[in-house]
Amino acid sequence: MILPIVAYGHQVLRETTRDITPEYPDLQQLIANMWETMYASSGVGLAAPQINKPIRLFVIDSEQIVNNLEDDEKDAFPGDKGIKSVFINAKIIDTEGDEWAYTEGCLSIPKIREDVYRPEKVTIRYMDEHFKAHERTFHGITARVIFHEYDHIEGKLFIDYLKPLKKRMLKSKLDDISKGKIKTDYKMTFSR
Repeated sequence: MILPIVAYGHQVLRETTRDITPEYPDLQQLIANMWETMYASSGVGLAAPQINKPIRLFVIDSEQIVNNLEDDEKDAFPGDKGIKSVFINAKIIDTEGDEWAYTEGCLSIPKIREDVYRPEKVTIRYMDEHFKAHERTFHGITARVIFHEYDHIEGKLFIDYLKPLKKRMLKSKLDDISKGKIKTDYKMTFSR
């Protein structure tokens, strides 16, 4: 089932989320709905707060980015094959490398895209959808998507990384999003 995406301005996007257990109600159906919602919205990642669930759960599919890179872009992310995975109760263990800029967007903040600086690598500990534990290091565009979705479960948004002047310049657009004065190709829910 395709779920509505929570728009900027909704309190759930600013909450620090809670861990879940395998007994979380209808977890596998929730994960399936998140995948369906993400793809229907043309996203590469989706965190539970974006569907109004304050839990430590997100899904990403960076394979679709890597597989669709133009030939002249492939050198930008050497060795990054992408990943399609569920992340439950994730915890960043370490970050490495120089920060680099990439233009990010967010399904909860439609029609706004800005350069955000993030480290090259992330080491993260998490459970998959079967509650099997993993600890892995990711780099390139995959690390970027993980950082972005991880921020959602920490109550942060990509716009929090922007300089104050840039944020002020975006204020009216952000206000319009929070008031529902925006059209998207996917279902959204707004804080009124």
